[in-house]
Formats: sequence, structure tokens, C-alpha cells
Amino acid sequence: MRRPITATYRLQLRGPQADPAGRAFGFAEAATLVPYLRQLGVSHLYLSPILTAPPESTHNYDVTDPTEINPELGGLEGLRELAATAHEAGLGLIIDIVPNHLGVDDARLNRWWWDVLKNGRESEYESYFDIDWHADNGADGKLGMPILGAPGDEAKLELTEIDGELMLAYYDNYFPVADGTAEGLDDDVQAVYDRQHYRLMFWRDGVISYRRFFSVNGLAGISQEDPLVFEHTHRILRQLIGEDLIDGIRVDHPDGLSDPFGYLTRLRDLVGPDRWLVIEKILEVDEVLDPRLAVDGTTGYDALRELDGAFVSRGAEDQLSMLALQQSGSTWDEAAIDAAKQQLKREVAESELAAEIRRLARAIRRDNFSTAGSTVSEDDLITTIVELVAAMPVYRADYLSLSRVTATVVAEMSRRFPSRRRPLDLIAAALNANGEAKIRFAQVCGAVMAKGVEDTTYYRACRLVALQEVGGAPGRFGVSAAEFHLLQQERARLWPKAMTTLMTHDTKRGEDVRARIIELTERPSEFTEFVRRVTAVVPAPDHGTGHFLLQNLLGIWPADGQITESLRERFRAYALKAIREAGVHTSWVDRVDSFENAVMDWVDVLFDGPVTSVITDFVGPLHRVAVQVALGRKLLQITGPGIPDTYQGTEFFDDSLVDPDNRRFVDYTARQQVLEMVDEGVDWADLAAQARAEDESHCVYPHLDDYADRAKLHVLHQGLRVRQEFPDFFVGGDHQAVFAVGPSESHLIGLARGAGETPGATDLGVIALATRRPVRLEERGGWADTTVTLPEGEWEDRLTGRTYSGKVPLAEVMDIFPTALLVSTHLN
Repeated sequence: MRRPITATYRLQLRGPQADPAGRAFGFAEAATLVPYLRQLGVSHLYLSPILTAPPESTHNYDVTDPTEINPELGGLEGLRELAATAHEAGLGLIIDIVPNHLGVDDARLNRWWWDVLKNGRESEYESYFDIDWHADNGADGKLGMPILGAPGDEAKLELTEIDGELMLAYYDNYFPVADGTAEGLDDDVQAVYDRQHYRLMFWRDGVISYRRFFSVNGLAGISQEDPLVFEHTHRILRQLIGEDLIDGIRVDHPDGLSDPFGYLTRLRDLVGPDRWLVIEKILEVDEVLDPRLAVDGTTGYDALRELDGAFVSRGAEDQLSMLALQQSGSTWDEAAIDAAKQQLKREVAESELAAEIRRLARAIRRDNFSTAGSTVSEDDLITTIVELVAAMPVYRADYLSLSRVTATVVAEMSRRFPSRRRPLDLIAAALNANGEAKIRFAQVCGAVMAKGVEDTTYYRACRLVALQEVGGAPGRFGVSAAEFHLLQQERARLWPKAMTTLMTHDTKRGEDVRARIIELTERPSEFTEFVRRVTAVVPAPDHGTGHFLLQNLLGIWPADGQITESLRERFRAYALKAIREAGVHTSWVDRVDSFENAVMDWVDVLFDGPVTSVITDFVGPLHRVAVQVALGRKLLQITGPGIPDTYQGTEFFDDSLVDPDNRRFVDYTARQQVLEMVDEGVDWADLAAQARAEDESHCVYPHLDDYADRAKLHVLHQGLRVRQEFPDFFVGGDHQAVFAVGPSESHLIGLARGAGETPGATDLGVIALATRRPVRLEERGGWADTTVTLPEGEWEDRLTGRTYSGKVPLAEVMDIFPTALLVSTHLN
């Protein structure tokens, strides 16, 4: 690859119609940031999807034309200009592709889907989509779509003509009329509709005869296993590579495809051996990425869990479990989480994804070559499929590295439930046939896992919500130093170019919001008392919901207590989304206005009521220690194994929650000004001395109260610089654990990087140190006599400019910052 990758910076692109104020952030706007991002120290701009999507899309994962660069973002010419600007500055481009599905909400925007609706199985694009045309599909062999708001609404269809084309209209939904099907019917709308290749179904009937992205009706799955489809949908990618415009690709949700392994192999052949290729693969905590995959690794959810978990105070587990029990009726420990996952996966399979389950059942019968299954009733088969899918512990188990997972789950179910043995035999026989049923089983497992766990369980569990991110393991309550270092060593050895991240467009709360919530584990007694005090005065409409939302509120509450209308509205929107996703008292499908209004009223009282000052008083000290965690965790990410990504704007402290909140426009002018200031040199020792002289709280780092944004950008900037200076240390280099010695040794987590796979201590060149559990550290009097022994030679802290050698007191190393970036001076 002509532009070696050391670090990426994620940019969320959008067209002018996607913003209420008409502000665009496309290729031209991204180009203006190139000088800043070069100075910051990244090697590549990492762009959200760039292919054509609906003009009002704020994320562009609902691609409507995969053959065209989005004109709303600047089109192909705009992308070329961005690439030229970036390349001239020595930076490259990474793009995000969406191979699993296309947007079909407005059928007129997707010419392939429109043609299929118009011409049915005779369409040249029929094979492009994963459609069930069987006579038993519930739509009489036609393409069934959940469109109608009520049974019998077909009567509300109207014939209309737009731009010379005859269409059927259902309110603001438009559908094509096949050629010749309206002739001789004298505008008999029902007769015309009956002649079409599609059926508009009442949305609650659950008849959906095309594969969706999870349960999103407006995203139709496509058939990348078809070489023609692959070639057509990747033609523009081939062109971008031919013109050398891009250096790498992030692949969205490959687990939704019929054959992820085969797809990624073909994709690697297309992009070549040297371009970066990472996949959005969600791994369970004990699941490994199949080493046979032709990719450079995942997009970093696994690294996020490790980096967050290393800063959790694990001793608070029992106390926070009891608090969660009192507030929600569950401890939300590992056993409770696992039980909830299985139950909610079961419910999702029976409701939102019932159409996929029924299609899978039909495929199982078709793929069974014996007559044994004829004695299994449809109810028994459906029920067993639901139970089996709910019990699967991973997104999909058809990777070679997981070859025994399905058999193990089937064996356990057969042992526990003898009555299910015959339907299990039928299912197993169909899976062994290596046909449609095997593919659909894997796809359904992933959809059920996503909807039942990330989109439901993680909006109900409330012991420590910071751990409830995609790929998280909230039941494990943190990561020990030993586990952390072993996993980093594994990444350094097996996946040195995997992406690592602390925040994505999909995280449920930003990295700094999570840092605050993580620090609740250092103050479990105070947090318990705070919760009781707040809920006694302002009880939530539901205790579990209140406990969940209150943690998130602490994550974004201003340290100075200055509440803006924007913050209030943002949190109201988040709360509404959270309670609908949880699906306990209201949901997206069945909204309960009384409960939703009660939650909104409760939120308003928190912002402006009798406990507002109580919240501010609690957040102040919480924010101070969270800043320390955020700085240390950021440095570990930047210096740890893998390619670190910085999500847009998070070089400053960020209070974003889930999308669309985390897609807000970023004030880059402020960041550019601070970067210039930092590069000119900041006397951090003087700032610290002045702040300590004026501080009456005896805080360890009072200067960070006023200069937190500057400090975070400084840590990121210096870390990225070191990666650029010594790339061999970080990609293909070694990872070693660094430990302290002394009474506060457990409060240090550190790592060392060096060239070579098995270097000796003298080959190490970079050491990153971070502070864990800062509250407990301060309570025990700081670092005291705790020391760290550095390898031979002199080491410069790039954050402060100070130099050290030999055995060094941590009180000295951590005097200015709660983290240190030490570089061997013999490398200079």
C-alpha cells in the first residue's frame, strides 16, 4: 500500500437535505480538514458510506444505488478532489461499504427494486435480491411487503401518473404498475393491483417475503453470493481501486450475507493484498475471529470492551448488583444477563423476526431428503427453531473456527428436552444438506442476536450501563490486568492491523460518557445513596427504567451544572429511544403515550427541579476522575496493538449518546486552534502549579478541570506522532505488560511496544502508563513509594518533556498527567 496506515479518523458525511439547517458535510468539507488531520497525526480519513442513499439520510447505510458515488456528497468528481487533496498531504482514504442490503423505503429511488416490483421474476434484477417466491410464502407466491396500516387498506390504493409513468399510490408510498396490466380495466384500481407481482400486506400480519437487515423493512438483503451481483455492486469499488483513490475498506455487517467467508475472499481478490480490509464482526467475549478470513481484523468492538473493562473497579460488583436488584428486580449479573438474552432472543424470534423463522422452517422441510420430518408438526418445528436460535451463543456459527457450536447446542437441548428430539433431527438433517436451510439458519441467528441482545437486553440491563455496548460482556464486570495484557498480545500477534476504537457511529454512548459511568464503580456507596436520594424525591415512572436513564444522565450532565435547552432535548430524545428499544412498557410497534409522557415529565423534573443541584454536586467529583480515566484509556488505545480510530470530534471531551446524537456537527475551528496552541508548546507544569495553588479541594490534577479538552487533544496528538515516528513498533511489533511495584501498584496499567515479535527488554522503545481507579488511589495517599522500573537508557515523556531512567517513582512520572508516554531517547 502506497500510504502506510498508522491511524484513522472517522468522518460522518451527509448531504444538505439531511440537516434541518441545510448544512452539508461532504467531500469538499472533508477536504478542508486535511491540513488539520495531517497535523493531528492520523494517516487516513475514514469515511462513512459514500454511495448514493436517500438525500435525507443522516448515515447513508441505506444505499439505494451501489453503482454511483453519492451526488449529495459531491459525486465521483468530489471524491477524486478529496483524494487528491489528501494524497498531496500524505494522507489516504478508507471507505465504508454496505454489501448486505439496499434501501427500499422509497422504491422509486432504487431502480433495481423498482424493476423487480414491476416485472417480478422476469426482472433482470430479480436474482439481485433474496426473495421468497414460493407459493407458500404467505403472499400467494408474490413479493409480500408490510406496508398497509390496517387490514383491508388495499381499498385505499389509487392510480396516479408521475413523470409519465403509471403507479399505484398508498398515501405517500408509490409502487410500479407492470406494463399492460392496466389496459381494459377502466381504472379499476383493485383489478390493476391484483395483476401486480407484489402484495401489500398489513404490517402486523408478519408476511415479508424478502430478507431484511435485521427487522428493518426498508432495507432489503441482496445476494452477494451471485457473481453477477457481486460484480455489479462492486463495479464502482473496482474503479476507485483502479484510480488508486482509496487505501482500504471497512465492511458493514458481513454476517448478514449467505456466505461471509466466500464474499470476503472475493473482496480481498478485488482490493488486492496490500489494501486495508476490516470487518464489522461482533465477537462474543470468548469467540475468536476465524484466522482463515482474508481480512486484517475487526472494526474494534472487542478492543473497546477490553479498554473500558480495564478501568472498572471490580470490587464494586456485588454492591452495584444489589442496587440494580433493588431498582429493577434483577442483579443483572452474568447469570441474569444470559437468561435475559435467551428470553429476549426468543421473544424477538417469535415477533419481529417471525417471518424469517417461518421462511427458515419452510427451507428446512424442502432441504430434508427423508420422510422422517413428515411426523413433526409445524408448531413443534417452529417452536424448536425459536428455542435453538435463542440458545445459540454467537452471531453465526458457520465459520470453520466455530464448527462444533451448533452441535453442542443441539446436544444440550436434546438432553434437556427429549420431546424436541424429532424436530431437532429434522433441523440437523436439513443443515447437513448444505442447502438453503443452512444459510438461512446462520443469517437468522445473527439477526436474532442483534435484535434480542444489543437492541433489547442492553436497553434493559442497568447494573453498569457503560459495559452494554455492541460486543460487550456486562455480566463479566470488567477486565483484569492479566486478561487485558493477554488479549493485547494476541492482537499484536494475530491481528496487528485490526482496528481499535473507543467510539463508533453505533456506540450507545460516547467514550467520555462511558468513562464517567465506569467511575461509578469507584463510588458504589455514594452512588447508592445518590440514587436513593434522587428517587425518593423524584421517583421514576418505572424503577428499572429510571436506574438505566439516571446512569446515562450522569454521563452527560455538565460539570458546571449549566443546563442548555439543547442538552435537555438531546436527552429527551435519547430517553424516548431507550424506553422504546427496551420494550418493557412501550415500544416502537406499540407505543404507550401515557408511559412515554410520564418518562418525559420525569426527565424534565431532573433537569429543572428539587434534585437538579443534587445531580450537579454528585457529577463534579465524578467528572474530575473520569477525565483521568479518559486520558489514560485514550493513550492505551493509541499505543496498543492494532490501528486506532478516532471518531470525529472526540479529540475533545464529548458527551454524545446513541445515534443520531453522535452524528452532530463538530466545531473543528476550536479544535484547530487548540492544536496550534499545543504545537506551539504549553507549559503544563506551570499550569498545574498555578491550579494547585488556587485549588482548595486538594484534587490531584486541578488544572485538568479547565484544560480537559486541551489535555485530551495533547495526549492523542502526541500518541499519534509517536506511531508515525516508529510504525514498526505498533504494526507487527511486540506488546509487553508493564507493572509497578509498591503499595499502589494495582492502580497502574501500562504497556510497552517494540520492534520484532520476541524482543528483549532493550528492544522496547515506547512505554504507555495509565492510572486506574483514581479515587481509591487518592484515598490511599497517591502513589507514595510505588515505582516503575524502566528498561536501560533514558526515557522522555512526550506529554511533559521530562526525562527518566532506571527505577522511577510514579508520583514523579504522574505528577502533571495521570498518564505518561515514554519514548527511549536512543531512538531519536
